[in-house]
Amino acid sequence: MIAVVRFGGSNCDRDAVRALDAVGVDAEIVWHEDGLPADTDGVVIPGGFSYGDYLRAGAMAARSPIMDDVRAAAESGTPVLGICNGAQIGCEGGLTPGAFTTNRSARFQCEHVHLRVENADTPWTRAYDEGDVVEFPIAHGEGRFEIPDAELAAVEDENRVLFRYCDADGTVTDKANPNGSKHNVAGLLGADETIAVMMPHPERAALPLLGRTDGQGVLEAFA
Repeated sequence: MIAVVRFGGSNCDRDAVRALDAVGVDAEIVWHEDGLPADTDGVVIPGGFSYGDYLRAGAMAARSPIMDDVRAAAESGTPVLGICNGAQIGCEGGLTPGAFTTNRSARFQCEHVHLRVENADTPWTRAYDEGDVVEFPIAHGEGRFEIPDAELAAVEDENRVLFRYCDADGTVTDKANPNGSKHNVAGLLGADETIAVMMPHPERAALPLLGRTDGQGVLEAFA
């Protein structure tokens, strides 16, 4: 069973369950105060506005006791995926390096973006080929990925960048970068390839009814 963690302010938890069901994965919403169930096979930290984004996005949820369970699960090899607010929580909680902060525009942005697959040799991207271009929605006000240059160099040397914002033809440009993320990073791995965070929403591009299924490949990591 995949545990989709719900905090006060989460609003993409049901979307994640529906999208996982579409790829044949059993998922259930777990309230953060209840901890992870014993039969947890994977964890999704979904999008939303946990704790109203007070202090900064993800900061308070990252200190919820369930995150100790999530870190322990991640250390044991359980797949963990943080999406949007979940990515902010993941970074704040030490699952991945860096941080997500206010968009370059200083505005909330909700739009479709193109992403280039940078590393296809991971559970999250094995459904794609390196260089493939996919289209996912974004919906965030604090999606700009920031990280010290030395840490970013290490992440890139270790091939831990999953996706970069790009043009429709796969060219990585500043114009294609919707939020000002350093080096156009849209998603990355933690210390282990079973841990990933990303700002775009694969679960919102996973149902044929929504007109696009590019996101199914990410969620198939839990299959």
